[in-house]
Amino acid sequence: MPAGSGERPDPEALLRQAAQEGRGRLKIFLGAAPGVGKTYEMLSEGAARRRDGVDVVVGVVETHGRAETEALTRGHEIVARRDIPYEGRTLREMDLDAILARAPRLVLVDELAHTNAPGSRHPKRYQDVQELLAAGVDVYSTINIQHVESLNDVVASFTRVRVRETVPDSVLEIAEIEVVDIPPDELIERLKAGKVYLPQEATRALGHFFSKSNLSALRELALRRAAQAVDARMLEDVRALGLGGTWAGSDRIVVAINELPGADLLVRAAKRVADGLRGPWTAVFIETPRAAHFTDDQHQRVAATMTLATQLGGAVATVPASNVVEGIQSFLVDARATQLVMGKSRRSRWFELRHGSVVDRLIRDTPDVTVHVLPVPAGERPRERGRRRPANWGTPTGYIVTSAMVAAVTAAAGGLKHILDLGNVALLYLLPVMAAASLFGLRTGLFAGVASTLAYNFFFLPPVGTLSINNPENLISVFVLLGIAIATSQLTSRVRAQADLASASARTNATLAGFLRQISSVNDLDLAAQMICDDVHRLLSVQVVLLVPSSQGRNLDVLAASDASYSLETMDHAAATWAFDNGAPTGKGSGTLAASEWLFQPLRAGDRILGVMGVSSERAGTPVRADQLPLLSSLIDQSALVLERLRLQVEMRDVDAVRTRDRLRAALLSSVSHDLRTPLTAVIAAAAQLHHGATPELIGTIEAEAARLNRFVANLLDMARVEAGALRLKVEAVDLSDAVTSAAHDARRALEGHPVRLDVPPDLPLVRADPQLLHHCLLNLLDNAGRYGDPGSEIVIVGKNRYGEIRLAVLDHGPGLPPGRESEVFETFRRLEGSDRVIGGTGLGLAIVKAFAEAMGMIVEATNREDGAGASFALIFPPALIVRDLPTEDLT
Repeated sequence: MPAGSGERPDPEALLRQAAQEGRGRLKIFLGAAPGVGKTYEMLSEGAARRRDGVDVVVGVVETHGRAETEALTRGHEIVARRDIPYEGRTLREMDLDAILARAPRLVLVDELAHTNAPGSRHPKRYQDVQELLAAGVDVYSTINIQHVESLNDVVASFTRVRVRETVPDSVLEIAEIEVVDIPPDELIERLKAGKVYLPQEATRALGHFFSKSNLSALRELALRRAAQAVDARMLEDVRALGLGGTWAGSDRIVVAINELPGADLLVRAAKRVADGLRGPWTAVFIETPRAAHFTDDQHQRVAATMTLATQLGGAVATVPASNVVEGIQSFLVDARATQLVMGKSRRSRWFELRHGSVVDRLIRDTPDVTVHVLPVPAGERPRERGRRRPANWGTPTGYIVTSAMVAAVTAAAGGLKHILDLGNVALLYLLPVMAAASLFGLRTGLFAGVASTLAYNFFFLPPVGTLSINNPENLISVFVLLGIAIATSQLTSRVRAQADLASASARTNATLAGFLRQISSVNDLDLAAQMICDDVHRLLSVQVVLLVPSSQGRNLDVLAASDASYSLETMDHAAATWAFDNGAPTGKGSGTLAASEWLFQPLRAGDRILGVMGVSSERAGTPVRADQLPLLSSLIDQSALVLERLRLQVEMRDVDAVRTRDRLRAALLSSVSHDLRTPLTAVIAAAAQLHHGATPELIGTIEAEAARLNRFVANLLDMARVEAGALRLKVEAVDLSDAVTSAAHDARRALEGHPVRLDVPPDLPLVRADPQLLHHCLLNLLDNAGRYGDPGSEIVIVGKNRYGEIRLAVLDHGPGLPPGRESEVFETFRRLEGSDRVIGGTGLGLAIVKAFAEAMGMIVEATNREDGAGASFALIFPPALIVRDLPTEDLT
């Protein structure tokens, strides 16, 4: 195995570990079946942690009436559950918000696979746990093996019971797993004793799910799944630390596939080996420079083999390398593989002498890996269809250019032979050899070596003009030159092949980086989807269609396509739906619904399928070649991440809107119950006194409070108009002096007890505004100043024309606004504590001022007065709203 391999920390493993920093730790108590004692063990360990001084609470625990389990809960702090009404019943669920507010160090959450009641924040309890982990809270939880998503079908195959509540394997991959295990006989005795179910239910369970054979199989699955989790965690730590070696805690199988017939037999054999060892397995294809010369049939054969491996439950990988042996060895080190399955076809002795045996080299150089060698059938190879393989012996252009270079070196050496000895002349002939091997490949370089040797002999070695050699020393020089030429050609060709691989890898990385950079900056779903289709079409030369669930969630609708003239037949829609429902590829080139002309791949983000991407090609065979499958997979993964980001943005906007509506509703109810009740009380009391005779004071009180009530209601209606976008502007030229005078007159009751000074020059330019909305803004500002200014203090309205803009400000005398929070007074229902803005009112007036002002193109500003205590509220008219030249018709 290559020295030094695997001794450097894996950057991806380090990044995954860094991503876990600040998150809580998850521990899962895994059982083979109900009744093994998972909840009991979780509570016992939680109690031990609490005795060690850890802050532990119980989020939710299902005791199922078991006395010993209920006894363990008594010492714990239990967070009360939340009641959720549903179809006339009240369901009790874990209160996620209460736990987050409590912020314990460890929370105990039973039954991880539980489905929450409708109306909960998350549909599944494991999603609640993920939010707790993200908040830095450690979680202990429980689960039975039949609830693991990847094992659901396996359990159902022999128990004849399929559970609907499952947990994605990705949740178990980040968790520490502790198996709670008891022998089947002991569990059956517990069942008979009524410690698991009621007696009548226990009798029925013993005849079905809790048979001894079922429990033994479930126990084996639980132990093996826990072993896999431990093995995965161990490999993650090994990669992060950069430790070498296989670390064969469990078997990991790799099968090497190629483009030859019979590769599918290797995949099936690897599947049987993996099933026997109960280990994960991967099919790997080594992409050498030879892959560039594959025919269409060979590409399709590799793609079909990889698809077969995926269908059989294996992982697939494509590794670029200069030769097969180095590529396989590199992948074995990265995968920490313990078993290698590969084939050996019948080769002639002469072929093995010239090229060596890949199998023999791997057996000799990889002592830590068990190699399974299977004979590949030596049947007649089918004739290759499609494009012909380029000639291995180079191109005519290469030989012509090489001959010209040899001739040029010969001419140059002939001109310099009087100052050069024969040894230096021989060195000059290495130049065309290296150039030919670099530009045109190995065989052209070998041709350059032979031509250079012949030219050197013919033109420079005595007797000159013949190919005979009289001096034995010159004969040695010829053979040395030929050997150096051959070795140089091989080395140069190998460097060129490695450079081509590095260039291809760099192009792929650059393609992925450019693709992600281009679509990551888009915040519109339709535009992002169209860009994805166009880019995949450009990069892979295929037709692309993107389908997502319809608004009703029943069918898949086309979101975007690379060609507007595409057509999806009934079979294509069926294949797309199957890919979406099952999260697996379907269509042409796959093993499901292959009659479709499209290959559909699911767009997966975590455990959620967002949609499917379909690709199609006009040429025969699979839409995407095998060497393009890794690029397609990466493009699909990045597309899914972008679509998930856009989906989450929409959900966050919806959540923010709901929260805003809830806050507005609560504030409105508060205003209605307090601020609107005050004037109503005054009106009712004054009306009651009318029975004893009306007085001017009573009539004035009724009018004032009714006007105040009318103003509150008007504010509510105006705010509703603003939020509904129902404002209709009637902009015209307005004289600010007249507007201020009119507003001050209409607000005289709100300003009662305050002297008012108008400091608005009559020569201020006219402004463009809606007179009614501007009047409403000024009324609210004056009402605000009258309410919050000190009793008897002066209220000033100042107008100034400065720096090309007009500022119209209302100044009051009072405590002012909290520094740094001045802009908050314009928020709906906002009343700042610690300032003069907390006295009564609905908190709508200033919000309406800002909404109306911005609708007219103005700027509203709140500051503290510079000349003393108090606040200043200004309407700023930018230059665009100032009337410079009034049309003639406006003057008449």
